[in-house]
Amino acid sequence: MNRRRRRSTAWRALLVGTLGFFVVVCAFADSPSVTAVLSNSEAAVGETVQLQIRVKGSRSADAPEKIAVDGLEIDRTGTSQHFEMNNFNVTASVIYDYTILPMKAGTFKIPSQTIRLGSNALHTPELTLNVADSPGRSSSSRSNREAQPENANRLVFAELVVPKKVAFIGEMVPAEIRLGFDPRARPELVDAPEIAGQGFTTQKLQQSQHDLETINGKSYEVVTFKTAIAATRTGRFEIGPVKAKARVSVPRRQPAARSRPRSPFDLFNLDDPFSDPFFADPFGRLAERREVEMESEPATFEVKPLPPNAPPNFSGAVGNFAMTTEAKPKRVQVGDPITVISTVSGRGNFDRVNAPALEDDHGWHKYPSSSKFKQDDEVGISGAKTFETVISPNEKKPALPPLVFSYFDPVKENYVTLRSDAMPITVEGGAAPVVAALQPGSAATVVASAKPSPKPQDILYQLTELPNVAQSFTPIYARPFFWTTQFVPLLALLGLIGWKATQARRENREAQRIAALQHEMAELMRKLRRDDSSPQEYFSQASRAVRVKTALARNIDPNAVDAETAATAFDLDENERTQLRRLFERSDELRYSGAHNGAETISPESRREVLDLLENLRT
Repeated sequence: MNRRRRRSTAWRALLVGTLGFFVVVCAFADSPSVTAVLSNSEAAVGETVQLQIRVKGSRSADAPEKIAVDGLEIDRTGTSQHFEMNNFNVTASVIYDYTILPMKAGTFKIPSQTIRLGSNALHTPELTLNVADSPGRSSSSRSNREAQPENANRLVFAELVVPKKVAFIGEMVPAEIRLGFDPRARPELVDAPEIAGQGFTTQKLQQSQHDLETINGKSYEVVTFKTAIAATRTGRFEIGPVKAKARVSVPRRQPAARSRPRSPFDLFNLDDPFSDPFFADPFGRLAERREVEMESEPATFEVKPLPPNAPPNFSGAVGNFAMTTEAKPKRVQVGDPITVISTVSGRGNFDRVNAPALEDDHGWHKYPSSSKFKQDDEVGISGAKTFETVISPNEKKPALPPLVFSYFDPVKENYVTLRSDAMPITVEGGAAPVVAALQPGSAATVVASAKPSPKPQDILYQLTELPNVAQSFTPIYARPFFWTTQFVPLLALLGLIGWKATQARRENREAQRIAALQHEMAELMRKLRRDDSSPQEYFSQASRAVRVKTALARNIDPNAVDAETAATAFDLDENERTQLRRLFERSDELRYSGAHNGAETISPESRREVLDLLENLRT
């Protein structure tokens, strides 16, 4: 029993001695020291950087909750303790974690901080942080996509890719917008990207891809938008930058209990990048949602003018096109309608592709064309545009004349005119000749002159003088001269009926033309009173309404009406003439611009001014 007590007492003494040894070792450890380090000395606006202050040789200290630096938000986000033993030498350390959020670009000095340990004070070294001018700066070319080492750790980026740097006015140039997000930041796009700048228009953005890419060893969710750009003026200018707004998760700025973050002191890189509790927390308790601005580098663009001496029927189409035509029916009467279907396919600015024109329109009446477009890509610069045009022959024709369509080829840098073959058709009918009034010497005159002159009425004459012509007892309807005299008025009657029919057909065609123009005018005014059309559509419809109204007032072809013709037809004053010229100029300018970029709108005052001008066009 005593032996057991002695053993128990010995073990207790050994345990107490061991604990005393460690306490003495800890008590006589190295004197306290402090260090501070940044997880990255380069950052961008909105990109967080981690700061750690380590106090070695102490298990507690008094560190600041916030660090004040103009342009930076620095908040303490956690505290942790560490123990290290080397050759029975135990060292205690306390680590204070801070999150730095840059608010503007520049070079910032994080001043020395005072750390208090009881009555002693320690001072951290001064640190330098360089902040780029935006959170998503990138090259405007796909070839420079990998050359981004200074922003390799950013949360978001934006990129504008324009592969072609030189183009002609009106030429559609494809472009891409790439938005990249760090998937650990749980990104969310708030505002769709927009391309800033003037002197060009863009097609509606279409999202085409959503991929996971690795750039400089870091994974990004990359969303790609496709569009096409068309310049409206010549010269050298910048397209962009692309601007967008996203919502991402960043560490909370207020203090919060958290596990040990990834340590920048880990010289052996044993920490996994995803071990940071900010990114690993599935419930977002250590993060807060913030909106960040995304902005790309602009792209430089040079625009050349189209060469002079364009073909007469050139409407501004720029690209590479082909044309097919067909007509039906192939056998008609004079004045009957023929439907001509023509299709222009290829790649270019289809909004400037108009219906092919007749090479020789003499003897033909043409009605306005209708069209429909089927695109073959996401942004509408490839496809086929089909036109239906109704024409009618005014006289007999052996064939439908060739159709011509002209465009400018930016690759060959010259104008190209497509010409279809003449299509054989059969046109029957026509106006019958009208018999003129009866002339002296006709059969009726002969019959009338055959009346015998009166003879003396005496009985002697009747008995002794023989008649000049032997009398016949043949019935009158069996005599040749009877049918001759009947044929002449019948022929005149048939001629009159044919002439009346031709006149009625001509008047009917003219009435149909006027009715078609009146219907088109009513439809144009209905569209102009709505406010959902783009500026290009609105001014194109307004100029067309002026042409149609002038055609109705002066009985002329609306396609031949310009601003001066309309002003003269309605006897406008100088102020109204100026408004009319500005309307036509605005319509032509928007037609050359390709497609509307969405940023331009028409004010209600401008719409009211155009409607007042159209309503005042009276003879």
